[in-house]
Amino acid sequence: MSGRDPLCSPRRVRRGAALTLVFAGVLVTGAATGAFPGPGAPQRRAVAAPADPAGPAVRPEAVREAAAEAMAAGKSPTEAAERAVSRSGDRWAAVYSEGEYAEFQDALDGRYTGVGLWARQEPDGRIEVTRVRPGSPAADAGIRAGDRLRSVDGHRTDGRPVTEVIALLRGATPGDGTADAPAGTTVTLGLERGTRAWTRTLRRARLSTDPVTVRRLSGGVTVVKVSAFTKGSAGAVRAALRAAPADGRTVLDLRGNSGGLVTEAVATASAFLDGGLVATYDVDGAQRALHADPGGDTARPLVVLVDGGTMSAAELLTGALQDRGRAVVIGSRTFGKGSVQMPVKLPDGSVAELTVGHYRTPSGRTVDGRGITPDLEARPEQALPRARTVLTGLGDPS
Repeated sequence: MSGRDPLCSPRRVRRGAALTLVFAGVLVTGAATGAFPGPGAPQRRAVAAPADPAGPAVRPEAVREAAAEAMAAGKSPTEAAERAVSRSGDRWAAVYSEGEYAEFQDALDGRYTGVGLWARQEPDGRIEVTRVRPGSPAADAGIRAGDRLRSVDGHRTDGRPVTEVIALLRGATPGDGTADAPAGTTVTLGLERGTRAWTRTLRRARLSTDPVTVRRLSGGVTVVKVSAFTKGSAGAVRAALRAAPADGRTVLDLRGNSGGLVTEAVATASAFLDGGLVATYDVDGAQRALHADPGGDTARPLVVLVDGGTMSAAELLTGALQDRGRAVVIGSRTFGKGSVQMPVKLPDGSVAELTVGHYRTPSGRTVDGRGITPDLEARPEQALPRARTVLTGLGDPS
């Protein structure tokens, strides 16, 4: 399992609306009718759920009423909402404090407070740094990929889930629901590199994510890796395509992408499609559709890489490109998260998120609890070589 400090916290994972990264496909919605999109309306998020029955597990009005009654009685509206959600059976519903929800939206906008390192747990339970953001506090401290992270503020990391380690890096104590620490606060890391062990104190900083990375391979192949659909991701994908050969072979790597803004996923689909259907969805039984913009590049040979960590908005994009015959999908079955949730503001400023519907691929396939089956199965180490072989057959850039 791998994680990164921008968008993880065990409280979010524990409450279900955000797993591992943050899945929050924001869709513009109608406030009263539940219809979307609509100009100037509040936002609604499509989030993960395992094959929930059609329709919401708990009505927004019921949660609002429970919160309002609690406030009138001098009790906590947030706790009342949490009880209502807990009784509902809506597995992916969540209740956030006002501050937590603001952090959540910052994460979707590509902003976070942290030290700028990514980490994963090795088979022996040790936590290894996998990447360091240039210009971040971690980079300034000389931390490098491959270093072992032994402790965070005195808490040993060996054997801990990566989500807990990331929470410690961000300043939240795992399990007690505390908020992340603000920029400027310090965190002391215990590190190891070979036979050298040392500690270093860093100051957390406001950072921005870089969810899109590009690699050029031999044979005219461009690999565009999208780790999350945060704000600006689609623009970064388009920029990568403009910089690549006009008819060059392209790999869109969505492995480990646990979602993001649905608007960004649809805009990314628009980069490869000339209009047309991307997905349909239902909200309270009303059917709606998402369409790509016209004018996308439909000639570029394209392969999409997926795995069990490909979730939600990333599955929506994968399903569209696969159903529309635009890409060959290679890897392993995706996670299977595809429900729509509505944020409901409570009297004390906290926010409850409740499942209200599900989306389907252009051919009508349900993603929830099923995932997307790739066109070609491949183990992780085989996926990219298999993609290059397939691309050779899809087109000749010469």
